[in-house]
Amino acid sequence: MLIDTHCHLASPTLVGEMDGVVERAIAAGVTRMVIIGTDLEDCQICIDLAERYPQIYAAVGIHPCSVTEVDTDDWLDQVAAWAAHPKVVAIGEIGLDYYHDAPDGWTTETYHQRQKTFLERQLELAVQLGKNVVVHNRESWDDTVDMVRAYNGKLRAVFHCHTSAWAAAEPLIAANHLVSFTGIATFKNAAAVREAATAAVPGQFMLETDAPYLAPVPHRGKRCEPAHVRHTAEAIAQFRGESLEHLAAHTTETARDFFGGLGSM
Repeated sequence: MLIDTHCHLASPTLVGEMDGVVERAIAAGVTRMVIIGTDLEDCQICIDLAERYPQIYAAVGIHPCSVTEVDTDDWLDQVAAWAAHPKVVAIGEIGLDYYHDAPDGWTTETYHQRQKTFLERQLELAVQLGKNVVVHNRESWDDTVDMVRAYNGKLRAVFHCHTSAWAAAEPLIAANHLVSFTGIATFKNAAAVREAATAAVPGQFMLETDAPYLAPVPHRGKRCEPAHVRHTAEAIAQFRGESLEHLAAHTTETARDFFGGLGSM
């Protein structure tokens, strides 16, 4: 059994053929998928899919690159209402992203400040609701970690798509947070990711696809989907010198603990 802990099945490139996507995941041994909301429209689609498929659970939140698109004052109330759904298992994808340029009409300073405001409010909501959080960071590591650190002991975070060496993750792990690894772990030029995936001990990391992005070898450059998490799992198990079955067992246990169950399997 494997769990894809982070995929974007509300993406237009996947949502129209969901029966096949789910069937291929099950055939690959992927029994659960956590699909990730990024904006108000996306979150509703995620919940609709979670209601339709027993294998799918959802996280809801406003992605840092979506914060300037939110034009309603009650956005946090909407996220809170969705979070009450029985198949919503986390708040996310939330965080900071300094890689992308500010949209038209925004300066870099005002764009980054709006991201921080949205992140802080969603972290506070997660604490209030007793939900863990799925965190995005891109070229914003220090600021993102500092903001999450303020809530240490009040919630847990998974820093998704970890691409740095293990030394960067160790302070997070010490504070009871997690990292997760994508298909990047299978890329030839991803030595830091392989080092981190090898150094982590069971209970400190999870697996994800970030589908439809970051397809692992042998699908690199093509559309990714949850079934492909098996390739990432096989590669990481090989790095670690353990069987696929052992890796699947402990990453599944970690995901079920972090997300609060994910139903009977």
